[in-house]
Amino acid sequence: MRVTIKDLAEVCGVSAGTVDRALNNRSGISEKTKRKVLKAAEEMNYQPDFTARSLVMGKTMTIGIVLFDLYNRSFAQLMNAIELKARERGYFVYITLTDKKPENEQMCIEYLVNRKVDGIILLTVNKGKEFDDYLIHLNTPIVTVFNYISDNWEYIGVRERQAMKEAVDYIVQKGYKRFMYVSPPLLYKGKSNIYTQEERFCGFMEGLKTNNVLDEPIVIKKANYLEELQAYAFTEESRTAIVCSTDLYALEVMNFLKEQNISIPKQAGIMGYDDIDMLKYVTPRLTTIKYPIVQIGEKAVESIINKIEYGEYIPVPLLDYELIKGESI
Repeated sequence: MRVTIKDLAEVCGVSAGTVDRALNNRSGISEKTKRKVLKAAEEMNYQPDFTARSLVMGKTMTIGIVLFDLYNRSFAQLMNAIELKARERGYFVYITLTDKKPENEQMCIEYLVNRKVDGIILLTVNKGKEFDDYLIHLNTPIVTVFNYISDNWEYIGVRERQAMKEAVDYIVQKGYKRFMYVSPPLLYKGKSNIYTQEERFCGFMEGLKTNNVLDEPIVIKKANYLEELQAYAFTEESRTAIVCSTDLYALEVMNFLKEQNISIPKQAGIMGYDDIDMLKYVTPRLTTIKYPIVQIGEKAVESIINKIEYGEYIPVPLLDYELIKGESI
């Protein structure tokens, strides 16, 4: 049977309140009594009753995570950062995956709310006033990451637009005049929340404009983007820069070019975005944008716990980035 606070109180010859003070490191008892209670708790293998504690505290000490998937290594790194920071603050996490489907996302949110999580860190594909109103009526603290919904929720993001614009500046300095942009998520513009991907694309187009690139870029939005590359002629005389909205697309493009014996970067340059950890195993080193994925996770946890415990989010300005200059451009 589970050992209770009452059992510890009887063994130690003290009140249940004294045991509670000892277990939770509260004042009002002597060090001698505290040591006696903690020793008994260890010997009797006492385990806290979190359900009872949540009723008393009004909190379950849990945070829900609604995530797209774990295929992108950045999301795995994000989850690690969130879990570590939450545990450091005394919270545990529930992880749910949506596969980027709006209906799955709402099912995940309702699952977490029904389990009385204290707050939710949300990577959303939903958007609009109706969805915003739905979240408000849940009466649950929510921090959004990457995809913005509205000012009703604290948003943790990166200066995506400026990052991609700086990437184009760098590519133009390398002598490229022809550009391609690979981003299958753009196919869902207007249908799904792809805020981050839209910001990156806007930065790309702004970069071309400010650098007076006259040739219209080829924008590839199809899922089978490699098929479109097959019909394109890559030459040293007119090198083409292939800018990809994530490293995963960039790596697929790199493999394709290698299979076609197209020289990188003499005939075609490749630019990624994310700086996923597996890039250290790739040759040539991919030129990409690195953003502080660990810091994003930590800031999200700190902001939502502050909201849970003190009623206010910690405002987080857009985070910075770093241009990683590899050999693929």
